[in-house]
Amino acid sequence: MKPIIWITTIFAGILPLSSMGQEDPGKEQVGEVEVSVYFATNKDPEAAGKSVKAIDAKLGERLRKEPQLKFEHYRLLGQDTKALYRSYENWAEPLKPSDAVMVRFEAQAMPRKNEVTLDLELWLSRKKTVKTDATLMGNKPLFVLGPEWRGGRLIIAIAIANPSK
Repeated sequence: MKPIIWITTIFAGILPLSSMGQEDPGKEQVGEVEVSVYFATNKDPEAAGKSVKAIDAKLGERLRKEPQLKFEHYRLLGQDTKALYRSYENWAEPLKPSDAVMVRFEAQAMPRKNEVTLDLELWLSRKKTVKTDATLMGNKPLFVLGPEWRGGRLIIAIAIANPSK
């Protein structure tokens, strides 16, 4: 048998296997990740725009406990919840349609109940600014102090969405 015919026969035998309905286990959804962007300022919070909402008091108290995140006013600018796949990356874009803030994440291992370890990258204005491994637990988001913006700072929060599931 000639080599070209032999290779064709191998590929012809492999192709039907991929079309037999076998699912890629890496595409299994194992959770969800929620990314929020907040505007924090000691000045006029309307600098963020009149349509943005103040955050709830409980979250405000929590942020004020951290010296680097302590501001008088906080506003939610945007939020995005995306699927967490077993072995594929995904991207959250909390300020859609803008790509000013984007977060790339990928599970390092199968999540345990209310806990997951991720490869995380924070992208600001199409530039990777942070790359880290992070373990997210229950209702405890990871807060990242972002750049200065309109007389205040951006705070990016990354958390497990619906941690009780």
